[in-house]
Amino acid sequence: MADPYRIVVTGATRGIGRSLAEGFAQAGHTVYGCGRDQDAIAELAEQFPAPNHWTALDVTDPAAVEGWVTSVLSEGGAPDFLINNAAVINRRAPLWEVPEEEFAQLFEVNVLAVSRLMRAFLPAMIERGKGIVINLSSGSGRMGIAEMAPYCATKWAIEGLSKSVAQEVPDGLAVIPLSPGTVNTEMLRSIWDEAAKKQPTPEKWAQKAVPYILKLTPEDNGQSLTVQG
Repeated sequence: MADPYRIVVTGATRGIGRSLAEGFAQAGHTVYGCGRDQDAIAELAEQFPAPNHWTALDVTDPAAVEGWVTSVLSEGGAPDFLINNAAVINRRAPLWEVPEEEFAQLFEVNVLAVSRLMRAFLPAMIERGKGIVINLSSGSGRMGIAEMAPYCATKWAIEGLSKSVAQEVPDGLAVIPLSPGTVNTEMLRSIWDEAAKKQPTPEKWAQKAVPYILKLTPEDNGQSLTVQG
């Protein structure tokens, strides 16, 4: 294998994020993973010890994020991949029945935190002259879905945010909105129930997603991509 990559993964304690983090680590890459579940972080640290790093972190906490990014950068410089995966979803309901605080929380996690992580890591990646930012999008960010307006709105925002920043970064870098396709995650089951259970598990999905992501290049900058199941 070529030199291992340094890969940052947010929301690494469950679902898609955890399967990606585990897949990258199993492939010999160095993973800097964060998530809110301290028990899951401890499990990952035991399963994939140094040089991997696992941190209990809430991406909506600016001070905590700043400290974590400083630690990651001081450890070995800019990452090769920044994967913004952490996200939450709304309960299914018409927009007028979704409390404003729930709507705001989705934007805090799904959009503002992504922007925060990009602002924190991109200067170092630009100085290094290379690096790929992957912002997990969704088919919900490319079409409307009844009773999912808040979540769809955040993922449409990720598409626009990613495509705009893609035009701002210099050659050698890429910013890519990536839809994982449909995966049987806890989050999907919370809204689709039995239909979600018919989809591939995160572990099975990651068998295709990990090599797919590692093959992305600056030529993919700004493209809306999808992991094909």
